[in-house]
Amino acid sequence: MEQRFTDVIQLIKQSRSKAIKAVNTELINLYWNIGEYISRRIETTEWGQSVVKELAQYIQRTEPEIKGFSDKNLWRMKQFYETYKDFPKLSALSRQLSWSHNLAIFSRCKSIEEREFYLNISKQENYSFRELERQISTGYFERTMIGNTKLSTVLREFNFGITNAFKDSYIFDFLNLPEPYNESDLQRGLIHQMKNFILELGKEFLFIAEEYKVQVGNSDFYVDLLFYHRGLQCLVAFELKADKFKPEHL
Repeated sequence: MEQRFTDVIQLIKQSRSKAIKAVNTELINLYWNIGEYISRRIETTEWGQSVVKELAQYIQRTEPEIKGFSDKNLWRMKQFYETYKDFPKLSALSRQLSWSHNLAIFSRCKSIEEREFYLNISKQENYSFRELERQISTGYFERTMIGNTKLSTVLREFNFGITNAFKDSYIFDFLNLPEPYNESDLQRGLIHQMKNFILELGKEFLFIAEEYKVQVGNSDFYVDLLFYHRGLQCLVAFELKADKFKPEHL
């Protein structure tokens, strides 16, 4: 009987999700507008540096129930506006992420290219704040850019999406494998932590099988881990090694 009511529950969840997104967008717009207001007044020397602290104190004194407008946060709003004011595409993209996500990106990333990368990947992969923090800390941007330079020109021209599909290196710190470990330990750990493994790979990857049998002529070979990539629309085979890369691994 409860099965008949699942559609209603789904409608409620969808509506709630839309409402949360609408509130978030309005909040980001507010922070942008406040940041612009402060930036323009400081730029025209109408305000000195101390006025921002006075503004924070005024807000707290007159509207004590309103939180999140300390002088530190007001300076962050100014930085947020000044970071993206000349980049309308990124400004629009920032509205689709939470303030915590935005704060991590514009305060921790060193270039506009790096910020654009994390804005896009956070939206595409629907990163939680914790996962975004982990990816920034482990240099996802740098690992992806290094990996792209190693792709041949033919591969880059063959499919634009391939340039962002793979990283130069992957961080599997979530496995907590004891030292030393072998390929079997690594494979078991990745299978056990499949959710985190796919978060590290990217959510375009779909797990197909482990020890997947491939027949070539009269010989049988086994692929350690086989995935399907939705964006590239192709199979991706993983051969696991627990030691340093060697040419014979190819």
